[in-house]
Amino acid sequence: MRVFVVAGEASGDKLGAALMAGLKELVPEVEFHGIGGPQMEAEGLQSLFLMSELSLMGIVEILPKYMHLRRRLFEAVDRAEELAPDILLTIDLPAFCVPLAREVRKRRPDQRTVHYVAPTVWAWRPGRAAKMAPIIDQVLALLPFEPPFMEAAGMRCDFVGHPVVAEPQPSEQDVAAFRADHGIVPDAPLILALPGSRGGEIKRLAPVFGETLKRLLAEHPSARIVVPTIEAKAEIMQEALQSWPGSPILLDPRGKTAQAFQAEKRAAFAAADVALAASGTVSLELAAADTPMVIGYDANWLTRMIVQRLLLVDTVTLVNLVSETRVVPEFTGEACRPDALADAVLEVLRNPFAQRDAMRITMERLGRGQEAPGLRAARAVLEGLEEGR
Repeated sequence: MRVFVVAGEASGDKLGAALMAGLKELVPEVEFHGIGGPQMEAEGLQSLFLMSELSLMGIVEILPKYMHLRRRLFEAVDRAEELAPDILLTIDLPAFCVPLAREVRKRRPDQRTVHYVAPTVWAWRPGRAAKMAPIIDQVLALLPFEPPFMEAAGMRCDFVGHPVVAEPQPSEQDVAAFRADHGIVPDAPLILALPGSRGGEIKRLAPVFGETLKRLLAEHPSARIVVPTIEAKAEIMQEALQSWPGSPILLDPRGKTAQAFQAEKRAAFAAADVALAASGTVSLELAAADTPMVIGYDANWLTRMIVQRLLLVDTVTLVNLVSETRVVPEFTGEACRPDALADAVLEVLRNPFAQRDAMRITMERLGRGQEAPGLRAARAVLEGLEEGR
């Protein structure tokens, strides 16, 4: 069996690697081609070009790179046509992946297409599902409330669990060792700061988070700040931290094995008393670590204006959505200000258990204790392929 798989971001690389491992377990002779990052390459993918070329966000960020992205799109289409895979599997990044699937379908009308990560049609632009339906045969959903939205448009949709539930959590000894290794005394508040994983996010949120932390350190002078990053954005983050107070501890993956860095990052999440984070999957990682959080997020002004007009939900925080609560404070757009963020973080430090039930419910609903999501996704892909024959 031949699979052409495409991911364009670190989160997609992780999803793709787990699904590839699941497929190899179920179909040992499977072969992979396409575009991915280091984790997918470790599972046997030879990437057509660097995945990082696709890691753009927002309308304004994408426009200047349009012609380059278009060239890369048709390079991938040509390769998929040449290989004639049993499955074209695209992962998230709909601005690139949906046009890719559309162009492949033009050349190969019977091509089986699967998209991993349902678009957020429950939050904004619900018409996207209907536009995907003629192009995508099957969607693999990470959130339990997503399948009805995609099925209503005519696609098969399988909830396969969220990968966060498969992440091993550190022991108490690991947490204590993390604090000791970084010179964090036991009674010092540990604040995790996570201003995003994309360049645009970091540039917008790092100054706001830095000002927020100044206010927090005025109230808690002994607090320590820990900032995990990803390899592709380590230099940008390092530069951003120059203006932050409190000598932040940057968890830098450069020079470390992926396994060692992930273990350190998980220990940091579990050791933290509170997190100040951008919206997105990171809120689920924090919930898995039982770490309460405050969410702050802002986009480019044009993207912000468009999204605000189209948004269909009253919260963008996944813990709030999955648990059907609103216990995680969030501040988006113009509300994402240092004073508001600092007040919310201080309240969490005063009441550290207020979010615990919502975080537990979230993990249960995402599949904690069930079959690993990568293997679950692989089974769904194979079932869909058999059904479509």
